[in-house]
Amino acid sequence: MADIEKIEGGGGAEEQQPQQQQRGRRRRKLSTDVPENAFEGGGEELAEKVVYINRSAKVVKGGRRFNFSALVVVGDKKGRVGYALGKAGEVADAIKRGGELARHQMLPVALKDATIPHEVFSEFGGAKILLRPASPGTGIIAGKTVRAVLESAGIRDILSKSLGSKNAANVVKATLAALLSLRTREEIYKARGIAIKKVETPKPPEASVN
Repeated sequence: MADIEKIEGGGGAEEQQPQQQQRGRRRRKLSTDVPENAFEGGGEELAEKVVYINRSAKVVKGGRRFNFSALVVVGDKKGRVGYALGKAGEVADAIKRGGELARHQMLPVALKDATIPHEVFSEFGGAKILLRPASPGTGIIAGKTVRAVLESAGIRDILSKSLGSKNAANVVKATLAALLSLRTREEIYKARGIAIKKVETPKPPEASVN
């Protein structure tokens, strides 16, 4: 009877060991797999850019528990752009969450061809952003944080300068506030109730025949 009990006990341990190994494999798979659409715009043709990733730690009884936050900018490169801060226990999940939130918070921006209609200055917290229109072929003269917002909005020629804090979140918010304050000539004339006068192009002088 003693031998039988030992065999039964050993068999139970052997049956439990594969289950523990399978559970361990599943945990490793969840922590390392990255979703395929984490860096894509989904069904629509959207440009998604990760501006900043932050890691925070919480001290608990068993050790430290990490949490990640990702600042994501999303735009269609046709005059609509938005941003959001996604938070999760894994980097890929935080980026995916931020992208989903940013898609729902996209706002239209007034553009003039590939640049902006006029100069604009904006502040948010300690960040100060100056944007100026540029001639075709100039490109985007900006830092990486401001560039992410401008490229997502569809701007290709612009001059910019960051005059204050370099905090990524405040710089993104100040840049978006500057873009939202832009107005085209048609919008200004319509708000004032003034009709836009069409300027006729001058005709070239006719050559005199002797």
